[in-house]
Order: sequence, then C-alpha cells, then structure tokens
Amino acid sequence: MTNMDKLYEAVAARGPVCVGLDTDFSYLPADFVDTTLTKGENIVRFNKKLIDATKGVAGCYKVQIAYYESLGLDGLRAYAETLRMARATGLPVIADIKRGDIAKTAEMYAKAHFTGDFEADIITLAPYMGLDSISPYLPYCAEQGKGVFVLCRTSNPGAKDFEYEKLADGRHVYDMVGDKLHELGLECMGEKGYSSLGLVIGGTHIEEAAQIRARYEDSFFLIPGYGAQGGTADDIARYLDRHGNGGVVNSSRAVLLAYKKQPGTAFDEAARSECVAMKEAIAHACNSL
Repeated sequence: MTNMDKLYEAVAARGPVCVGLDTDFSYLPADFVDTTLTKGENIVRFNKKLIDATKGVAGCYKVQIAYYESLGLDGLRAYAETLRMARATGLPVIADIKRGDIAKTAEMYAKAHFTGDFEADIITLAPYMGLDSISPYLPYCAEQGKGVFVLCRTSNPGAKDFEYEKLADGRHVYDMVGDKLHELGLECMGEKGYSSLGLVIGGTHIEEAAQIRARYEDSFFLIPGYGAQGGTADDIARYLDRHGNGGVVNSSRAVLLAYKKQPGTAFDEAARSECVAMKEAIAHACNSL
C-alpha cells in the first residue's frame, strides 16, 4: 500500500481532520512551560500531549517545519522528535516543507525528508520551477510508497495574484498546474484509486469546488483554510468525495489554541474536543450535499 492508500484508510476510519502541529512556543500555556527546559523541549512535551489526545479522532498529522527552524538546532531536534512521535501512532504524517528546487538539489531534499532524522510519509512541494522540481521525488513514491502534496490552488488571498490568471485557452494557471500534475501522477496510482501525487487545494474559494473535485477525481487533496483562514465545514465538504474521503482538512491554530476558548479545560482535552467538533461538522456537511 502507498501512503496515500493509508491516508484514505485513516480518513475512512477516523475522519478527515489533519492536526497541524505548527507549534509556536507562544502557544504553550504559561503554567505548562518548564523553565528548566529549552523552548524546543517544551514544544515536544506539548506536542506529545496533543498527539496522545487526538490520535483517535484525527486522520493524520502535518508538521510545518518553519516553526521549528525558527528555533535553530533546538527547534530542529524538536521537529525530528515530533515527526517520530506522530509517526509512532501509525497515522500518516505530512511534513509541510514546500520545497521547489530542481535536479540534484531536489534529490537531496527528497533524501532529507523521506529518509533519516526528518523522515515523513508525505511532504509538500511547490511546482513553480516546473515538473523537474517534482520528478526527483517520484522514485520514493514508486519504490517506498511515499507521497507528495503539490501546491495547486491555495487558500491565501495572494492566490489571486498568479493562480487565477487566465491562459490563452481559457484555463486558469491553477488549472494548467493541476492538469500537468494529474497527468504526472498517473504514473504512481495506489490501490485505493488515488495517486501518490496529491494536490493542495485551498478550502476558502468555493466557486469552482465541484469542478476541481470532478476534474481531479483520482487526486487526494490536502485542504488548508479551515477555521482561522475562514473556511467552513460546508465549504470544505465540496472538495471531498461522496463518502467524505478523498482529502484531509488541516487545522492548526484552532486545535493548538482551543484551550483559550474553553476556559478551565486542559489544552490537550480542548484540542481533542475541537477535533471531534470539526470532524462532526464536516461529516454533517458532507451528508447534507
């Protein structure tokens, strides 16, 4: 089985919530911080409790490397340990690294994030430099079942700057990117009917949701934009298949900081209840379509 197959099975069993461990030190409750430890060590303690609390109600985890890089070597140790703890649950783990270089550099990025201390099951990539910025990762998909999510139509306001520009044939730039990636992904199909090459499709622009889902029906989606960025369960449901699968929905701050909206509740318990509420809201929205 590929890691996208495993992701499909995890979503079928636990729902599409992707817990984003984009953990800034400032997110930790003041009374939780151990002043005898480094920031990175405290973040690992925080992440462990979150993982333990949510592993039964999350479909996967996503770890954004920038939050850890910002702390230097201490942060990178925390990043490696967080990946290890998350992968130990048996759930797929996405390393959000958004690499986008070519040739030997891309080969080294692939080696760095598909093997060794920073090994993840799936990574994120940026396709701006062309398909030769994606192809060096595909041998890991073919030989080890690894997966990639490539930026296609994102959730940020700046998506309109480039991605929505029209081409001479009437397609948007994001259509062209998606079409080329879809064709490339046909080389690495899994047994569940999804390619190991998935797409990042933001959940904050819903006008073309049905078209995008139908156009890339065998592409698994990583769907950012829920919660803090304004995406709702009704918006998100349009990007999932009729079974509420075919994608995972990332939520970071809403989960990590859930305790601030639930006074008197421990941060890990609050995170779990936020995941459950998100999972139930998305399921209801899917059933209402």
